[in-house]
Amino acid sequence: MAQQNQDNLQFSRFIELESIDSTNNYALDLVRAKNLTDRQSATLHGCTVFAHEQREGKGQRGKRWSSAAGENVQMSLILTPHPLKLHRQFVLSAMIALAVRDFMAEKSGKEFYIKWPNDIYFQDRKAGGILIENIISGNDWKWAVAGIGLNINQTEFDPALPNPVSLKQIAGREFDCLELARELSIGFFNTFGNYFLGNASHPASRIPNPAPRTPHLLSEYNKHLYKRGQKVKLKKDNRVFEAVIKEVAENGQLIVETAIEERFDFGEIGFII
Repeated sequence: MAQQNQDNLQFSRFIELESIDSTNNYALDLVRAKNLTDRQSATLHGCTVFAHEQREGKGQRGKRWSSAAGENVQMSLILTPHPLKLHRQFVLSAMIALAVRDFMAEKSGKEFYIKWPNDIYFQDRKAGGILIENIISGNDWKWAVAGIGLNINQTEFDPALPNPVSLKQIAGREFDCLELARELSIGFFNTFGNYFLGNASHPASRIPNPAPRTPHLLSEYNKHLYKRGQKVKLKKDNRVFEAVIKEVAENGQLIVETAIEERFDFGEIGFII
C-alpha cells in the first residue's frame, strides 16, 4: 500500500480506483497493514473500495468474477463484525445479501432473489454475487471484507457464463455505476449500524447481544430465497438428485426435502440450472 494512501486513509470513506486486480485484495491489504496508527485502523470500518475495472475479480470457491471495465459495480466493504461471534457468520452474510437484493429490486422495480448462500438472481439469471473474506485471530473475528459484484450496464457476456443478466437488461435503461456503489455503501452501513446499535447515530444505544434481531433477518432472507418451496436439481459430489428447497437455518445450512429432510453446508452442493 502506498504511503500516500496510508496517510490519507483516515479521511477516506469511499476509495475510488480506476483499475485494480481485485477490490477484495486491496481492502485486505489495508486491514493487514502492520504500520497503521490506531486512528487509521479505527476508521477502516465503514470504508468502501470501488474500482471501475477489476482485472482478476474473485468469485466463490476459487472461481473468477468476470466483468467488463466501466460497465458494472465491483466494490468491497470493510467491516469490524465484533458484535457477532464466529459461529454466527451467516448473520453478516444474510445481512449483506438482503441489502444487495433490496437495492437491485428498488432500482429495477422487479423482484430479485437470493440464491443460497449469497448470489443475486433475477428469475433464473445471475445479476450479482458476494464473496466475504474474513480475518480471524483465535476466537476474535477481527475483520470482514465483503466483495460485491453487480452486473449493471453490461449486455454482452462471456459465452462461458451460463446465465448472466444485467440491471440495464432488466430495467431497460443505463445507470451510473459509481453513484450506485456510493448509494449501496451508505445504505448498507446504515443498516449495519442500526442492527447492532439500535440507531447508528446514537452509539450509547448499543445492543450487546444482536440475537433478538436475528429471527426477523432470517425471515426476510428466507422470504426472498431462490426457488423456496420448489423442486430443483442439485449435485453433491457424483450424486445428482431432486429436492424441494425449504429454508435456510440460522447457522447458514440449506434445508431441503428429498425422501427425508437433509441439511447442507456451503460448498457441499451446487444447483443445476
